[in-house]
Amino acid sequence: MTKFSDLKLSPKVLKAIDEAGYETPTPIQEGAIPHALEGRDVLGIAQTGTGKTASFTLPMITALARGRARARMPRSLVLCPTRELAAQVAENFDTYAKHVKLTKALLIGGVSFKEQDQAIDRGVDVLIATPGRLLDHFERGKLLLTGVQIMVVDEADRMLDMGFIPDIEKIFSLTPFTRQTLFFSATMAPEIERITNTFLSNPARIEVARQATASETIAQELCMFKASRRDRAASEKRKLLRALIDREGDACTNAIIFCNRKTDVDITAKSLKKYGYDAAPIHGDLEQSKRMEVLDGFRSGTLKLLCASDVAARGLDIPNVSHVFNYDVPGHAEDYVHRIGRTGRAGRDGKAIMICEPRDEKNLDAVERLIENKIPRVDNPLGDKPAPARKKNDDAQDSAPSKRPRRGKNDDKPKDTTPAEPTEQPVKDKKPARGRGDRRNQKNDNNSVGMGDHLPDFIAKSFDERRTG
Repeated sequence: MTKFSDLKLSPKVLKAIDEAGYETPTPIQEGAIPHALEGRDVLGIAQTGTGKTASFTLPMITALARGRARARMPRSLVLCPTRELAAQVAENFDTYAKHVKLTKALLIGGVSFKEQDQAIDRGVDVLIATPGRLLDHFERGKLLLTGVQIMVVDEADRMLDMGFIPDIEKIFSLTPFTRQTLFFSATMAPEIERITNTFLSNPARIEVARQATASETIAQELCMFKASRRDRAASEKRKLLRALIDREGDACTNAIIFCNRKTDVDITAKSLKKYGYDAAPIHGDLEQSKRMEVLDGFRSGTLKLLCASDVAARGLDIPNVSHVFNYDVPGHAEDYVHRIGRTGRAGRDGKAIMICEPRDEKNLDAVERLIENKIPRVDNPLGDKPAPARKKNDDAQDSAPSKRPRRGKNDDKPKDTTPAEPTEQPVKDKKPARGRGDRRNQKNDNNSVGMGDHLPDFIAKSFDERRTG
C-alpha cells in the first residue's frame, strides 16, 4: 500500500500531513502528486470527495519551498469557482504549509479591496482567487501574473456552469506559457476538453473513477411526491421533508438540504426553524460574512441542518455530513453527483434522499441515465392519502394571503334587512308606446320623447316651435 512518504514530498510537508492524521493517499492523490512534482501538466478527473485539493496543494508547497515572492507578482495561482471553495483551499494551505515559510493571499468578493491590495503589495507565494475578483485587481493595475510558475484550475466543470470560461481563457493568456498547469474536474464536458487541449501541454491524465459517478459508500433513496391540491403543494412538500428527517432519527447527525432556487432555500430554512429544527440558509445572495458564519457553525456542529443552493454543492469539504436531502431534483444531472458527494466523504458511509414531483420526472430520468443506475424508491412516510385541510395557523409561510372583497365606506353601518313596503306613485296619463315611424308621422305632438317627465315647459316649448316652424 502506498503511503505519503513514498511520494517524494518534502519532509516538512510530510510532517504536516502526519500531524493532520493522514497516512495513505487517495487514488487521485497517488496518481497526480508524482507527476506534479516532476513539473508536468496534470489533468485530474475524479468524483467529488476524493481529495483533489490535496492533490495540488501538497506538490505546490514542496515546489514553492525554494524561492522568494516579489511584490504584486504571485508565484502560483489557484482559481476556484466560489468564495467558499477558495476559502477552503486557503485553509488547506495553512494546514499543510505550517512548517514552510510561504505567504498567501485570498482574493474573493465581499472583502475589502484595500486589505487584499496590501497583501499583494507585500508579495505572495500562493494566490487563491475567484476569477471575477482576480480580474478586478488586474484591471486596476494592482496585480501582475507574469511571474506565475504554477497555475491550478479547481472544479473546472463548475466554472463552466457558472459562465467563467471566458474569464479563465483571459487569465490563461495573462500567465507565462512556460507555467505548469494542474487542471482538476469531476466531469469532462466538451468545452472543458477544448480548454485542456488548448492550454495544457502533454498533460498526465489521471482518472480514478468513471466520470460523474456517485460514491459506493452513499446509500441513495427516492421518495415520489404528489400534492393533494395544487395550492397546497409547497406546504405538503415541506411537511414531507420534515417527515423524512424525522424518519432517519438519530442516524441523521447533520444534513445539507439542497434546493434549486434561492427563494426556496430561505423559505425551507424558515419553515424548519418554525417547527423547531435547527436550520439556517446559505446561498449566493447572502453577505460573505454571513455565509462564512453559517458554514463555520455547520462545520463545528452547532448547526444541524444547512439549507443550501448549489453554491455549496461543489468542493466544500465538510467531512462528517451524515445525510443529504435533495428537496428538488437538480436541473442539471451532474449537480446531483456533486450534491450527494457532500456526504460519504473519505470512505465514510452517507445517505442521500431525494424528493421527486411529477413535473421533475424528466430531470430524474437524466440523473439516472448519468449515474447508470436506478435510484431505489421508498414509501412516502406520510402515506399516499391527500393531506387533511390545515388549521388556520398551521404554517404562516405556507398560506397565501386571503382575498377579501373591497369594502365601501358605508359597509360598517348596520344594514336594514326589513323588506321595503311598496310606495304609491302618482299615475300619469300614459300614451301607447310609439315606434320610430310613429314619431316621424306625429310632429305636432307636444310631449318630448326621451327627456324625462320633469322637463321644464320653456325647453319643451322651444323644441316644439323648432319642430313646427
